[in-house]
Amino acid sequence: MHLNRILGTIAAIWGAGGAIAILAYAVVRMVGHTRDAFMTPWNLWHYLVLVSWAVFMAYSEGYRGFQRGYSPRVAARALYLRRRSTLSRLLLAPLFCMGFFHAPRKRRITVFVLLILIASIVVCFQFIPQPWRGILDFGVIIGLSWGLIATLLFLAKFWMLPEVPFDAEVVEPSGP
Repeated sequence: MHLNRILGTIAAIWGAGGAIAILAYAVVRMVGHTRDAFMTPWNLWHYLVLVSWAVFMAYSEGYRGFQRGYSPRVAARALYLRRRSTLSRLLLAPLFCMGFFHAPRKRRITVFVLLILIASIVVCFQFIPQPWRGILDFGVIIGLSWGLIATLLFLAKFWMLPEVPFDAEVVEPSGP
């Protein structure tokens, strides 16, 4: 049974807001490491890696990962909640929007693998000395910030449309 439009709208806002908050929290956490990197002496290699890494992360994580896939899907799934929210989707709306459940099997596997991979990278980055850690974090900040902005833009765009032009990839559970 689906919830009414008001609760559906609350679910959509909670889902999108939660997904955005996770990205924003990650960006804020990494800013300190990046700032610390600039307090250490640098040579030409540091600058070359910084620029190369930032460009690579902007393209691969920001454009390809977020703008072309994750961000429109989060927005589409959030707006799906406006009309077809259930109690479980309302309570777990950020996880629903990110594709952790009621998504195709391939999408769920991808989400869980990415979660494990990202968590592993975060642990490994803790052992990298400055300024290299800050340089790597700077690239990640670029990619995540791109994703944050892209998600907000897709949400604003999709919210105004009568039909969302992106597949939300929702799999409705079968049975009672």
